[in-house]
This record gives sequence, C-alpha cells and structure tokens, in this order.
Amino acid sequence: MKSLWWKFLALATLVYAAVRSLLTPLNPCILDVGTGTIFPGDQVVDVIGYRTHFQDTSVQFMLLASGVVEGDTVEHWLVSREVTATDRDHAQVTFTIPQQLPDTVLDLYANTDVDGTLYLPNALRLENFTAGKPLAASAEIQVERNEPAELGFPFQVVLFETIRNLCWHVPMWFTMFLLMIIAVVNSIQYLIGGKVNNDLRAKGAVDVGLMFCLLGLITGSFWARFTWGDWWVDDPQLNGAMVTFMIYVAYAVLRASIDDPDKRARIAAVYNIFAFAMLVVLLMVLPRFTESLHPGKGSSPAFSQYDLDDTLRWVFYPAVIGWMLVSVWLYNLNVRLDRVRLTIEERS
Repeated sequence: MKSLWWKFLALATLVYAAVRSLLTPLNPCILDVGTGTIFPGDQVVDVIGYRTHFQDTSVQFMLLASGVVEGDTVEHWLVSREVTATDRDHAQVTFTIPQQLPDTVLDLYANTDVDGTLYLPNALRLENFTAGKPLAASAEIQVERNEPAELGFPFQVVLFETIRNLCWHVPMWFTMFLLMIIAVVNSIQYLIGGKVNNDLRAKGAVDVGLMFCLLGLITGSFWARFTWGDWWVDDPQLNGAMVTFMIYVAYAVLRASIDDPDKRARIAAVYNIFAFAMLVVLLMVLPRFTESLHPGKGSSPAFSQYDLDDTLRWVFYPAVIGWMLVSVWLYNLNVRLDRVRLTIEERS
C-alpha cells in the first residue's frame, strides 16, 4: 500500500484536472461588434457578448480613442448615450462620435455588476474624421476593472474556448521533458558504470517520452487549426518539435537494428545524449531567437504574462503534476516489462 498512494494521487489529480478543464466556463466577454467601421455623428453599434448578462443588469459601454498628438499622449473616452439589450448576449449601443479624435481605432469597454469589466481591443475603426485633439472634453469616467461574479477561465480573442487545451497540450511537453531528462541521466550512468539496469531505464523513459511527444504534437496541431487556421504552420517551435520527435524515433530504430546487447546499449547511450542536446537546442534555444507564433517564443508573450490567471492555475498545475505522475507510473511498468523480457531471453 505504501507504493500505491502516489498512483491514486496521480489518477485523482488527472480526473480533477480533466473535469475542471472541460466544465469550468469561460469568463464573460465581448465577442464582436456588428460593424467594424463607424463615422462621426450618432452611431448604433451592435455588441455581441458571450455568457454576458446585458439584459439582466445595468451596463455602461465606453469607447476609448488613444494616440499621440503633437508629442502628447491623448486619451478620449466616449460614453454610450443609449443602450438597448435585446437579450443577454446582444445589445444595441448608441454613441455620439465627434469629428476629431486622436486615433482611427477605438477600444470597447463594458462595465456591469454581474459580468465585471469586459474589453474588446480594436473594436471599431473610424472613417471620414479628422485626426487630432478632440474639440470636446473627454468623458470623466473610470474603468474599475470589476471581476465577474462567477469564476471562469480567462477570455482571449484568438483562443476563445480552446484555452482549455492549455491544460492538455502544455503538460504533454512538460512530461516529455521530464522523461527525456530521466533517459539521458540513465544513459550517462550507463556509460560510467556499465549497468544494464541503466540502459533499460533509459530505453523505458524514451519509449514513454515518445508517446507524450506524439500527444503534444497532436494536441498542438488541433490548437493550431483553430488559432492559426491550419493544422501545421511553418514555425520554428513546431518544426523543432517534429524534428525532436523524429530524432527520438531514430533512437528506437537504432536500438532495434543492433543485435549485440552491450554494443546496442553503448551506442544507444551516446546517441541519447546527442538527442537530448538537440532537444534543448530545437525546443528551448532556437525558437527564442527567431520569430515565432508560439507563446513564449520569439517576440510572443508566454501564457503566464497575459492569461494564466488564478482560476486557470488551479487546473493547469494539477494537470502537469498528474500527467507527470502517470508518466512515471508508465515508465516503471515499461522498465519492469523489459526486465522480464531480458530474463526470458537469458534463460532461453
């Protein structure tokens, strides 16, 4: 029973993370506006929300135009003149747009008691206006950044509901890294001490690590299809991940092509050290010095910098821990199975 507690913990953590990642709702948000272009004068904007409560509570809509005019940063707020909510997620909002504003692009805000503060950047674009300081004074308002009444995952325009994949895709790669570290450590130990057990452990870690690498590629491909519009894009992080997968597949092929156990173990150990060095270069070094769409690589911000809030952390980190514990479980089973096979071969 002493060796079982962490296995129960692994399963319980995974079940918790899976249920929470699938059932936790997304925070209310503004999805879109009916038109992307407006003109000076009275303009009616159709605001489309998601999980909002426009009809159930008082809501104040605001537009923000900000830009640099004559060397000064100018912010001009416009408050909605009239709001007509047709249902919870749709509202017709009337704004009076002045002839002169500091920028052509307007951000849309909404403050409600239930949904908190909602924000849609670059919501509207102005046509037929004069750039410059507004002739009228800006509305004296303050966006209070209210929190939604219910806890939910953060909303990102590009990710939308696929933000849940963070709790699946990223833990796959964290787990793969853990297993490949176990593998390279055992390969080094084999070259130092020549113990067969280290060779079996290195092989077992790579086998399970390849499975998680493949799962990471699959979940990443689905994510790319939704966010980037294609199953695979020419991106250094994605290409590096695929090359890394092929390098470790070659490790498995190399082992299968050598019959002599001692020679196989030595060559596989040396190759495994090379493979891990390439993994670090392809997944951690090169993508940081090249332009990449992938979060946390190149000039793209990492998730923790813009949308890994406390609600998501309580699901993401348990998912990482759960998958790592399960991977160690599978790794131990794989090593035990290889030991049994080796024993049978020696006796036959």
